[in-house]
Amino acid sequence: MSQVFSEETHRNLLSRIPQCTGREISDWLRTVDEGPSLFRFEEKVSWLRSEHDLAYGHAKAIIHEYDLRRAARKLG
Repeated sequence: MSQVFSEETHRNLLSRIPQCTGREISDWLRTVDEGPSLFRFEEKVSWLRSEHDLAYGHAKAIIHEYDLRRAARKLG
């Protein structure tokens, strides 16, 4: 998992995603979870962009958040 943005930038992007997309972060995370089993970060970003017509930065922020939460579940 790569750090794609500073923590502040990541949080700012996440806070704007619902307004820009009309969907909450939890909805996007569920979409990723229910999507295809892609291994690489950039593959997930590309899939999210192509299937849901998201901006590159928004897709990266969603996948990064998904990976962060998944890692936290494994450690917790």
